[in-house]
Amino acid sequence: MQREMKADVAVVGGGVGGCAAALAAARMGKSVVMTEETDWIGGQLTSQGVPPDEHPWIERFGCTRGYRRFRDGIRSYYRAHFPLTPEARATAELNPGGGGVSRLCHEPRAALAVLHEMLAPYVHSGRLTVLPRHRAIAAETIGDRVQSVTVESRDTGNRLVLVAPYFLDATECGDVLPLAGAEYVTGAESKAQTGEPHAVDGEPRPTDMQAFTYCFAMDYAEGEDHTVDKPEEYAFWKSYRAAFWPGPLLGWTGSNPVTLQPRTYGLFPGDGGAPLWTYRRIAAKDHFAEGAYRSDITLVNWPQNDYWLGPIIDVGERERELHLRRAKQLSLSLLYWMQTEAPRPDGKAGYPGLRLRRDVLGTEDGLAMAPYIRESRRIVAEFTVLEQHVSKQAREGGTAEPFADSVGVGCYRIDLHPSTGGRSYIDIASLPFQIPLGSLIPVRLNNLLPACKNIGVTHITNGCYRLHPVEWNVGEAAGYLAGYCIDRGIRPRDVRNDPAAFADFRQLLVREGIETAWPAIRAV
Repeated sequence: MQREMKADVAVVGGGVGGCAAALAAARMGKSVVMTEETDWIGGQLTSQGVPPDEHPWIERFGCTRGYRRFRDGIRSYYRAHFPLTPEARATAELNPGGGGVSRLCHEPRAALAVLHEMLAPYVHSGRLTVLPRHRAIAAETIGDRVQSVTVESRDTGNRLVLVAPYFLDATECGDVLPLAGAEYVTGAESKAQTGEPHAVDGEPRPTDMQAFTYCFAMDYAEGEDHTVDKPEEYAFWKSYRAAFWPGPLLGWTGSNPVTLQPRTYGLFPGDGGAPLWTYRRIAAKDHFAEGAYRSDITLVNWPQNDYWLGPIIDVGERERELHLRRAKQLSLSLLYWMQTEAPRPDGKAGYPGLRLRRDVLGTEDGLAMAPYIRESRRIVAEFTVLEQHVSKQAREGGTAEPFADSVGVGCYRIDLHPSTGGRSYIDIASLPFQIPLGSLIPVRLNNLLPACKNIGVTHITNGCYRLHPVEWNVGEAAGYLAGYCIDRGIRPRDVRNDPAAFADFRQLLVREGIETAWPAIRAV
């Protein structure tokens, strides 16, 4: 069965950027429909299981007011519903998990609850319709305008034709771009194309993309045995060693992302090496009243379960499913290895008390609902951000390239994980940067906007533009831009290229709490 749904703005993809875009468009008074392929909205924060990766100044500045509301909402959620210790409750900058990767490590279900709370006024009023478990399967484009996007229910197979003046692609892989015939790029550009110092030599490599990861959550019960069934591909992954890796992938020795020299890890603090347990810990037992949690809960998004044996973008469905399945096998094999064979400092082997927490991610197999995608299709934009614009090495003045059309800010190292082309990490210092409006505007299509990791960046600069606060800012800016263009009857490219229109739009962003410039601060 197929029917039609009309809205002012159709947001395809309900991840971090999609939620921010839907909120912004709804705040502009527009009717919005937002689809999401999985059960959970929230993307990186929820269905992919990745707590926020943020910059050092996030508690004071460097994000949108909307993203700060989300962060404040997480802390309020824990204070309202959890038996925190008096010390934890009194901590203004509460970090429920106490993880080292972020000042706000939290459980995916907390993020899901807060996002639903933020969307609730618009959902309840009927201004926003959220359609979980729907994926984009087709689009109709006439000339330089997208007329409709068709989504399909994963439950019933029924199809819904979304008709809107504006479409925002907030899917994790930029799935609307090929459906709509948009010009886009994948993989690694060449030095000849971009002039970037860290771009690949020779020809571009469109299938050479960053690794993706199936995350999982686990806790630990000493003296108990929670060993999972031996994964089908365990023998392969136990013996697997990439040419650029210093030892077996399933091991406590990996590569330092910056120096590429061997780096020793340990499971728990004090085991020797960098403790992985606390790196992405999402629930710290000691922050809660005695008995509330049996154990800490940690989120496993570690070097050992990055999957780089092949891409899942622009390949056949059979190949895509193969790599998704093998990535799941890698994560389950890592867990099984830790439970049964991992060397311990006491001379024993294995930690059978490690317990896969299927409930934390809401799945039967215990793995995240969706893989953590680091690199998407990217639009060919009016302006593309290059390494030369944001790299500390490339900027003699100590500041990133200033963009007159800035619609936001971000900050993260240029952080690329090993790639499907067999290349190791690229991890170099970057400078706090701006998000140029030109990177959100396709070179041709007039009513399709990127709202996730699919903006006008390169394989290299995606490495610093792909994290949670930046994705939120991109989505929020896209949502406001769509609403602004509807109200004024102009195109997004007209907003950028008309100084008066852009100045007016910038005022809207500032009123809505979007920072467009940085104070003088250091590189990261």
